Amino acid sequence: MINSHEALFTAKSEKRFLETLERHLPSMVTAYVLNWIPEQGEDILTYLVNIDTVAIIEINRVDQSVEPIVEILPLSEYKRGLSKIKQIKIAVAIDLARKDIEAKLN
Repeated sequence: MINSHEALFTAKSEKRFLETLERHLPSMVTAYVLNWIPEQGEDILTYLVNIDTVAIIEINRVDQSVEPIVEILPLSEYKRGLSKIKQIKIAVAIDLARKDIEAKLN
């Protein structure tokens, strides 16, 4: 989770994801990948943004000119009905995000 977080903010291969997140959530301080589904022609990634928002982004890998599809949800809505394992993953991401936000405020 930490490695994917660092890659989002530093790797050129993640640039489209970062730009999409920044465009749709300009108040973003930090983001962590909760889920990644590689489809045939696109990637679908689910991010915890800050500590209270989930962004689901579908980006076309084949045609870069296709605008990404973005769905923004409150964390409380996203968490409904998730398995215990996924909820633990979210709890870890929230803890990491809190530390990031505290570090940026200090």
